[in-house]
Amino acid sequence: MSLNTSIQSLGADAPPSAFPMTAEPKRWSRQVASDLVGIFDVLAVIAGSAVPALIYAKAGGVVADWKLLAQTSLSAAMIAHLCLRSWGMYETTRMHDFPQVPLRLLAALGLGLFGTLGLGLPQALRGVHSWVWLATWMSASFTFIIMNRGVANWLLARLTAAGRFDTRVAVFGAGLIARRVHDHLAEPALGIRFVGVYDDRMGQERVNPEGLDVIGKLDDLLIAARDEQIDQIIIALPQSADRRIATVAKKLEQLPVSVHIVTHIASDLVDEGRTHKVSSLGPVGMLDVKKKALADWGPFIKRTEDLVLGCMLFLLTAPLFPLIALAIKRDSNGPVFFLQRRRGLNQRIIEIVKFRTMHVQEDGSDVRQATSDDARVTRVGRILRRTSLDELPQLWNVLKGDMSLVGPRPHALVHDEQFGEMLETYANRHQVKPGITGLAQVRGLRGQTHSADCVEARVNADIDYIKAWTLRLDLAILFKTLMAVVTGKNAH
Repeated sequence: MSLNTSIQSLGADAPPSAFPMTAEPKRWSRQVASDLVGIFDVLAVIAGSAVPALIYAKAGGVVADWKLLAQTSLSAAMIAHLCLRSWGMYETTRMHDFPQVPLRLLAALGLGLFGTLGLGLPQALRGVHSWVWLATWMSASFTFIIMNRGVANWLLARLTAAGRFDTRVAVFGAGLIARRVHDHLAEPALGIRFVGVYDDRMGQERVNPEGLDVIGKLDDLLIAARDEQIDQIIIALPQSADRRIATVAKKLEQLPVSVHIVTHIASDLVDEGRTHKVSSLGPVGMLDVKKKALADWGPFIKRTEDLVLGCMLFLLTAPLFPLIALAIKRDSNGPVFFLQRRRGLNQRIIEIVKFRTMHVQEDGSDVRQATSDDARVTRVGRILRRTSLDELPQLWNVLKGDMSLVGPRPHALVHDEQFGEMLETYANRHQVKPGITGLAQVRGLRGQTHSADCVEARVNADIDYIKAWTLRLDLAILFKTLMAVVTGKNAH
């Protein structure tokens, strides 16, 4: 089985009932898989460069300049890699497309290796015949790359059979357009797992006589997406339903999935002023409303950041924990830690832990935000809040995976409900894990929310963060957070 077949053919036209909304294996990105194949291709070229060096060293007594060889082999590997990537040889549909792949591998290796002739290879060889060296290098590297792709083919085929690379697509709308979209997506080469059709209009006229049944309403679609059962949603409604399309698109923007509209819809039906890209899924043209947050390498990079920096911060601040605990116990009666339920990724309930700073522990339908000179705050609590030291125990939430170091700040459940009623886009912030700090906080949007404008400003900052996320942005926010902690602005 080729990688093309193994990753792409996944029972695209199976009925929705074949895929119940139950727990499934953790799924991985196809882009990450192809990038890993590319990394091992680079390593194969570098490893191949060592073969002639070892042969000449053992058989001919020639000692090459290993440092210079390492530099030239890395250059050759990168040239070959860039050629293969520009030729589309890391697309999952083409990585094992024989006979084109071997020919393009040889061409890329040739360009990479010959490119090193001007980058120090002759000097590194010290008189050895460079053409023999290059031929041996190319043969060894080509063999290693073929072995790499053979192993990748076998491994990815097994992972695909286990459902690790499924792309699950749901369609909202149950008319003729939805039928056509379903039929296009049923092409096995696309690797699409058709989850089903959703529509709020559940009458008999909304059931396709050819068997395309409606399996739920919009609320059911929201639940399925939050339960990580869907990767992409396509809105397939007639152009005459322009208001309905805009309403549905707005609702779906809160989900951690990619959202598209079939491109017979004009772009002015969704948020004015935004630039929307046009893409395709097989033969289906689509207008991209939003991309999935933290796709491909994003989750891995984000989790690595949380674990590495979270462990460092936890170890650095650990000596403060017993001192703070002792101060809290001496200052007032009650537990050291304060536990409160809040909403995390996909609005799931999590329990965050903080140092107790108040005489009361509110976690119900009546939770009042802290204000300046709040009588509920203890003397030690006032210091902890001003320095943000009360947030330190949340590092445990980060290490557990409930939270991230950087992300939208979570609110008490009752406040979530209040803010959600005040602002339609409030739920959009739950597309990623909540954070100990975030873009809103470094913009000075901390403390009590006095009005709907305050809530909107925070939510807009959170959504800006989700759309623009990079590791560099996270590091910048963490640095600015330290500056905000020093000033204590809006903390009480």
